[in-house]
Formats: sequence, C-alpha cells, structure tokens
Amino acid sequence: MTGFTSITNEGEVTTIGVTIRTVNHRFLDFHLRMPQSVADLEARIRTIVQKFIGRGRVEITISLQQHQPTVPVVELHEGVISALAKVIDKARDDGLVTGPLTPGDLLRFPQVLSIREQEDALDSSSKKKLADSIEDVLVQACEDLNGMRVREGKQLRSDLEAHKLRLDELIEEVSLTADSGSDELKKRLNDRIVELSSGLTVDESTLAQEVVRFANRSDISEELVRFRAHLDHWDVLADSEGPCGRKLDFLLQEMNREVNTIGAKADGLRISELVISVKAELERMREQIQNVE
Repeated sequence: MTGFTSITNEGEVTTIGVTIRTVNHRFLDFHLRMPQSVADLEARIRTIVQKFIGRGRVEITISLQQHQPTVPVVELHEGVISALAKVIDKARDDGLVTGPLTPGDLLRFPQVLSIREQEDALDSSSKKKLADSIEDVLVQACEDLNGMRVREGKQLRSDLEAHKLRLDELIEEVSLTADSGSDELKKRLNDRIVELSSGLTVDESTLAQEVVRFANRSDISEELVRFRAHLDHWDVLADSEGPCGRKLDFLLQEMNREVNTIGAKADGLRISELVISVKAELERMREQIQNVE
C-alpha cells in the first residue's frame, strides 16, 4: 500500500530526520539511505520496519544534522604529487614544458587533494543515545505511516466489498440460468431424438438415461459450491489480524479457475454473458488487491 511520512526530531546535539515512502510491491522490497557514521544500525532498522510493514517497496531516508559545525579534514596525497613531479621533470628535460609545478597546477588534479568532514568522536554512551533517538524517531514515523495506510485500507476494503457483493449477485444469476439452461437442453435433446427416431423402435428408458447423462455434463453445481465457499473464505481472510493481500490474490485466482470451468460446461448464451461479467469483477478486484498488504 502506498504511503508517505516525514518526521524531524530536534535534539540537543543532533537533529534527526526520518522519511518513509511506500509503494505497491508483491514482496517486501527494502531500500535504506543513511549516513555512514550510523551504518551499523541497518539491521536494527530493518527489524523495526518489518514489525510495521510486511509487503511493499519501502524507501527510508535517515538524515543527521549536527548543531555544532564540523571541521573539514584536508588531505594531501604526497605520493601522487611525487609521481606528477617526476613526469613534469621528464617533460621539462625533453623540452615539452617550462616553468615550475605550481599549487594551481596541482589543484587541477582531483587525485592530489581530498576534503571530507571530520568523523564525530562520540564516546560509547553518546553513540548509544544517538542510536536510541534514531530508533524512537523511526518508530514514530512507522506509526504515522501505518495510520495513513489504515485509512487507505478502509477505503480499499469498502471498494472490494462492493465488488464482492456484485459477485454474489452474479453467481446466483449463473446458478438460476444454468438450471433453466439444463431443462432447455433436455427438452431440445428429447425433441431431436423424437424427430430422428420417427418410425423406429426405441427403448424409452435407456433413451431417457442417455439424455440425463448427456445433460449432466453441463452440470456446474460443484463449481458453484466451491465459488461460494471462496466468497465465504474471503470474509475470513479479510477479518484476520495479519497481512492478507497475497492470500486474497490467490483466492481470486481460484475463483477465476472455477468461472472458467463454468463457462466451459454450462449451456446457453446468457451463461456466457454472465461469465464475462464475473471475470470482469474478478479482474477489478485483482487490480485493487495489489494495493493490500
């Protein structure tokens, strides 16, 4: 399910910012960006997030801003300078260049000079306090995100329930139409047999059994029972405490299989129209269920 939250905590020494963005995904796809100075917290952060989110692409950005400005560290790579000096001396001896190697010349080579921020020299107690603060802000962000996702989930459930109610109505129409179609099929078979057997001696009992046996090939009562059972199971899964998105997705696949069998077995143009309507509702539900954890 989609969601976004951003929380900032102003501490005495450090300002901690946590931003979480989630989008739909079949599995839990975790992406984390954070300062290198606290990279050792990644495993703990993953554990916390998994308590709140079980499915989706999760992008987390953690930022730290020190209230006291850090002193930059400037490093001069003498080995690179020596190598450059030797090359310049040889070029000078060969008459290719003139003049000495100036500081401005050196600065043109990015490998000569590096500037980085000085790593914070925090003691173990300060590091633990910072780690605990990061975790607290992360938990707040996850709770805020889940609040947004719960609100979206209620809207999705309302929409899915409407589609499910429509499925109930359609499957009852299929059942009634199939019963009517079976009676019509038996009548057509009897009329055709009477027409073809005119003037012939026919065993009426055997003939009636064959008509019933042929008509039963279009019987869809078992498929209807299983489809209704899937609809009941939907309610059980939707009311469960844990994530149910993938289970509901699988259940929709099972319903679709039953509908395909119904379409292949049942007789009548009206059945074909109803099957198409059922499959359309299932497809709408399948698209929505991708948003459910």
